[in-house]
Amino acid sequence: MAERSTATSPPQGPTGVRDTADATDAERADTRTISLAAEPTRPASRVPEKSADSPETPELHSGHRLAKRYRLEECITRLDGFSSWRAMDEKLRRAVGVHVLPASHERAASVLTAARSAALLGDPRFVQVLDAVEEKGQVHVIHEWLPDAVPLSTVLATGPLDAYEAHALAGQVAQAMAAAHRKDLAHLRLTPATVLRTGPGQYRIRGLAVDAALRGITADNPRRADTEAIGALLYAALTQRWPYGEGAYGLSGVAGLGKSSRDPLATPEQVRAGVHRGLSEIAMRALVNDGATAASQKPPCTTPEELDEALAALPRIRPAEPTPAGIPAFQHTTYQRGSLGAVPGSAASPLRPPPPPEPALPGRTGAALKWGVSALLIAALGLGSWQIADALLTNESPTGDTATEPIAPPVENNDAPAPGPIEVSGITELDPLGNAQDPERVGNVIDGDPGTEWRTSNYFGPGFANLKEGTGLVLDLGEVRPVSSLTVETLGGTSMELRVADADATTAPTSADDFETVADGSGDSVTLTPESAIETQFVLVWLTELPQGGDGNYRGRITEISVTG
Repeated sequence: MAERSTATSPPQGPTGVRDTADATDAERADTRTISLAAEPTRPASRVPEKSADSPETPELHSGHRLAKRYRLEECITRLDGFSSWRAMDEKLRRAVGVHVLPASHERAASVLTAARSAALLGDPRFVQVLDAVEEKGQVHVIHEWLPDAVPLSTVLATGPLDAYEAHALAGQVAQAMAAAHRKDLAHLRLTPATVLRTGPGQYRIRGLAVDAALRGITADNPRRADTEAIGALLYAALTQRWPYGEGAYGLSGVAGLGKSSRDPLATPEQVRAGVHRGLSEIAMRALVNDGATAASQKPPCTTPEELDEALAALPRIRPAEPTPAGIPAFQHTTYQRGSLGAVPGSAASPLRPPPPPEPALPGRTGAALKWGVSALLIAALGLGSWQIADALLTNESPTGDTATEPIAPPVENNDAPAPGPIEVSGITELDPLGNAQDPERVGNVIDGDPGTEWRTSNYFGPGFANLKEGTGLVLDLGEVRPVSSLTVETLGGTSMELRVADADATTAPTSADDFETVADGSGDSVTLTPESAIETQFVLVWLTELPQGGDGNYRGRITEISVTG
């Protein structure tokens, strides 16, 4: 294959993207780590010649301190004059990621500008830029480090995603990039190495604007380039194949994409059996190639907004059912256990009736107890007869007339039954932005096991990074029931409100504003009690402020919720 110029579109990524600082053979691509700069090694045929006046990578080493605060621990990437590290913020005692390049580097100014613009976005769907400074002849870009997140490339190494996960991936990335584009920010390096899976159906994006600035990547149409990249991610998630002629990120390529080829790109349905048809069609509409819309006759998706609208128009995709475990072994029938089912040559064992239950208290103890109970019953009967006779004699007058004093009517007991626990028949998430938090584990808060939990997404601040007022869980009580209190057990002090729907509501409201706030509180074990008992079918536990975790992020974690009537 002839060597391509770096001014043309690379075979591994979206068209219209120009990378003036491609990776070298020495670049590390450890997908097990989380860094804004990590990416797979690309073919040697595309390595440009390094200019003689290119700035040298700063002489840094593990243990080196930047700004008297950040201690470098492990080098993740070192190429073309910059390096990326995992470091420790000694002031806040948390892990961070660091990009370092000389202030004299030709792209230093653009890197600083990109980092500061990305930091102002403040969207939790992106790995946050924490600081960007120039000091002592070096430019430092500090960003979040997510030790529990896994790159999509690592996830796909074990197999393709199911339809529910693939839909969540494409939808969340499309919504995040639409928000970034509204602030004139583009990514230009959306790959399986820069999209991180933080939990079931939860994804975050690293390297917004910064990764492209570090490598000198530009695009004539950034919106179209990022949209095509999302289509490539969706294609890879459905097929475990990279939708370009050359493989990348540990995935094999798909032949026939080249512009000189007469064969169109195979759809995900053609590559792998059982692929969701709607998602396959949307992936093809987002990709740029001659056969992208031939199957559906629908216009291509050219912006993340159009891609998100196409995903939202699909019928609801439910999570895959868990694989059943612990299936009981085959049970023999009575026929098989009898003499007719006996194996020739073997002795048949006839069915035997179960032995009669033994007495609860055999022997002298049981006999003594029986006589004692009998004696008590006889004494009770004698005492009752004496009291009745005494009452009749007392109420009889000396003249023989019976007493005329009226007998008081029985007092009816109108007291309400003692309060007790109410069984919750269903539970769902409610988020004003429509973002899934942890839908697969909402049932953990009503399973009676304090060792399980439901958690929110990570946020860059206790107040949900000023993105929304809160998020919470809606409890369905099955029918209208009186509710006197609700207790919430959390991990870390959390502020919350108890909100209830109108008693006439037959379905759960879809907005938190449609619930009435009746109580609030904060702590790690909070009992929310309204001023007076209310009747409702739908109860909302609304989190308003989140505690900070050990990694510096803010998240809510609920272990148990109990409702008392």
